[in-house]
Amino acid sequence: MNTTHLTQTRFANLELSDIILQGLTDAGFNQCTPIQDRALPLLLRDKDIAGQAQTGTGKTATFLLALFQRLINDESEKIKNPRAIVLAPTRELAIQIHKDALLLSKHLELKFALIYGGTDYQKQLDKIKSNVDVIIGTPGRIIDFYRQNAFTLDNIQVMVMDEADRMFDLGFIKDIRFLLRRMPEADKRLNMLFSATLSYKVTELAYEHMNNPVLIRIESEEVTSKAIDQYAFCPSNEQKLPLLVGILNNHQPQRSIIFVNTKRCAERLDDYLNANGYKTAALSGDVPQDKRQRLLSDFQENKITLLIATDVAARGLHIADVSHVFNYDLPQDVEDYVHRIGRTARFGASGVAISFICEEYAYSMPDIEDYIEQKIPIKPIDKELLADIIKPEKRTLRPKLSTNKRAKPRPKAS
Repeated sequence: MNTTHLTQTRFANLELSDIILQGLTDAGFNQCTPIQDRALPLLLRDKDIAGQAQTGTGKTATFLLALFQRLINDESEKIKNPRAIVLAPTRELAIQIHKDALLLSKHLELKFALIYGGTDYQKQLDKIKSNVDVIIGTPGRIIDFYRQNAFTLDNIQVMVMDEADRMFDLGFIKDIRFLLRRMPEADKRLNMLFSATLSYKVTELAYEHMNNPVLIRIESEEVTSKAIDQYAFCPSNEQKLPLLVGILNNHQPQRSIIFVNTKRCAERLDDYLNANGYKTAALSGDVPQDKRQRLLSDFQENKITLLIATDVAARGLHIADVSHVFNYDLPQDVEDYVHRIGRTARFGASGVAISFICEEYAYSMPDIEDYIEQKIPIKPIDKELLADIIKPEKRTLRPKLSTNKRAKPRPKAS
């Protein structure tokens, strides 16, 4: 990892308590990223922030440090918890924020509740009832527990909305407004909103539910794009699989994510790559949560080196040391291109993004290049790069589960 993404500002020079600085030192963080450099001095003086920053730029640490300091500064007696809430659009992002919070709060006596749907209902309900300081989670299950009177929002002093643009994409804004309207007035709490884009709808949300927020924009080019080597190939549909395997054989990437547009394509790639000697995992939107977490854990621990994912499944993924991103299918939404390649070159590391401009999705490339305001170089496909492919065995269809209803007998052939 290099340090070109860092500023000259040191955390020790900010108005952070020694006990917070100790946690930062233990975690190996000394200098601020651009979003930290610009946002933290304001946040530590109780100014609300609406920040535009891509993933991998240090925004999670930004809002966690400000949150910790605000709670430390609170000297009121017998205050009822929770005192802070962090809202995330996906389970994976909530889990990652919770992990970072535990790391950075190592020397603080703060209790966290990680709340998200899909699993551990009773365990999470018991946790949120146990007088925790900070709730981190997705809106749906938080509202579920709130309606059961498991906790109160009356004493919230810090409110964080992370990846606000994804909140809109996933239809969570009504839930967000429901929660915000049950907290103390905006001027009675510290409010932070972070988003990959500060669109009109996001800034409108900020001004409606925050206290005169300062808008801070950190352009993605400053921290990620220059560190990503982007290029493309133009294969026929028949060449895509041999080309992908050939590139994997040549590059031997440390850890890669392969993006596709459909669940069917993810399953097909999973079968073929496994048949050709690669350990892979396929993530689509309907993978159960417990299996999803197990696959992601295997990927992070290098038990699996290739993750195949659709855009829906990949939202909120925060995985370190991804060396290569493959757009096996070009995304049909230009913003998804930026989101995909942002999985690599995180925190100042370098990365490679390789796109296939195939017959089916080639129409997307001009719009992508217009959006990122640069041309993506195209490399020729040498015959040596097209690998011989071993075909996988056919998937065996699982028998359908029987139901209580009796199947009608088939009419006998006459």
